[in-house]
Amino acid sequence: MISIGPYSLPNRLALAPMAGVTDLPFRRLCRELGAGYVVGEMLSSDPRLRQTRKSLLRANHEGEPEPRAVQIAGADPAWMADAAQYNVDQGAQIIDINMGCPAKKVCNKLAGSALLEDERLVEAILRAVVGAVDAPVTLKIRTGPDPQRRNGLRIARVAEQAGISALAVHGRTRADRFNGNAEFRTIARICRAVSIPVFANGDISSPAEALRILDLTGADGLMVGRAAQGNPWIFREIQAVLETGQGIDPPAEADVHAVLTRHLRGLHAFYGPRQGLRVARKHIGWYLKDRPGGKALRARLMRVEDATQQLQLIDNHFQTARRHAA
Repeated sequence: MISIGPYSLPNRLALAPMAGVTDLPFRRLCRELGAGYVVGEMLSSDPRLRQTRKSLLRANHEGEPEPRAVQIAGADPAWMADAAQYNVDQGAQIIDINMGCPAKKVCNKLAGSALLEDERLVEAILRAVVGAVDAPVTLKIRTGPDPQRRNGLRIARVAEQAGISALAVHGRTRADRFNGNAEFRTIARICRAVSIPVFANGDISSPAEALRILDLTGADGLMVGRAAQGNPWIFREIQAVLETGQGIDPPAEADVHAVLTRHLRGLHAFYGPRQGLRVARKHIGWYLKDRPGGKALRARLMRVEDATQQLQLIDNHFQTARRHAA
């Protein structure tokens, strides 16, 4: 059992925070399909951005089960502390600090994984945030700035000493971005060195890989990111193997149809039909990837400008597939 502060998680599986992906509709879906813990999209610590439509949508945790975790990003300790307090006041129960994002627009502001270059600043931010709130504070990092400077172990020790309650480590460096294979030796060293819960992250694409990475690292939990895009069932599939040692069948066509439809309706309701339709496009691409007829359907759906028509085309596709299979 993993605990983050007073919150005991139902299992060892977490959904990684991903900007533009892990909004409220997707987090709800992943919880329903087996994720024991989810973290909201990254929020800037810049107070001038708090009331923008994007920030308000990202900060929306309405009706979400506990614990409600909010990720903040920034490079100024005072702003980060203030952002933590602000989000706790708005209902956040766990504050997660982003020091793992490799995106240029984040790193160019010396935030995200760019912070790993400056261990003193890392410590200052961690201590400022932990000191600002009564809620548990967690941290997401990469293994270092680049393969020649894997300082993840030192950062992890600093984090534990600063009062961080749990740690997620992506097995790539900032320079790696998402290229090549994740490296798990550094995560294993971190797991042996600290007593706080550690989630291993990176390349967890199947139940078999999940078991392999747990064995390699000794991590307390697993944090799944890109592999959940278009495949929220991955959580229940991994959990089944962890619980019983046996795999389960992939989702049937009817299950894919039902979950995809529910996801799109959730996006349309959350963002409004016009923006929701556009946000849905990338999710549709992930769901339909490698499915029979998926490429042609995706091309048609990219041209649709009406939310009802988007859903109708999805319905027609799966109904036709079922008739052909009968």
